[in-house]
Amino acid sequence: MMKKLTIIVLAALAITATACHKKTSNDADVDLIHNPMSAQGYNGDEKMPVITFDSDVHDFGRLSAGESISYSFHFRNTGSADLVISSTSATCGCTVADYPRGRIAPGGEGYITVTFKSAGKSGQQLQEVTVISNAQPSHTRLRIKAQVGR
Repeated sequence: MMKKLTIIVLAALAITATACHKKTSNDADVDLIHNPMSAQGYNGDEKMPVITFDSDVHDFGRLSAGESISYSFHFRNTGSADLVISSTSATCGCTVADYPRGRIAPGGEGYITVTFKSAGKSGQQLQEVTVISNAQPSHTRLRIKAQVGR
């Protein structure tokens, strides 16, 4: 019985020791590419992508209620590593964003197309889309404005 208990305790220790190993610099490099949230721990030494937008605000001007309108925000990867956009989120269900999937090499560019549906809206509208990527910083906000009339 004591021998069985000793084997179980040793097995548990072995599993714990291998599960809690310290990351090597190679592990960190892989995380920067595959885990967009890892950019938050950026210490300035690693090569990082940088997402640079021509503009982070677009004003649609006056819209009629019920209109659906889109704008494409142009960006470049001005950093020194591949850019990966993992997701976008909007402040309202009336706003959605489409973004490029896959890697964008340093110097590469692309568009994030934001669509605003004005159904049920009136007056001045300000919506935000948060772009989540492996860039530094990892969260970038895009804003759209519109004056919706009836």
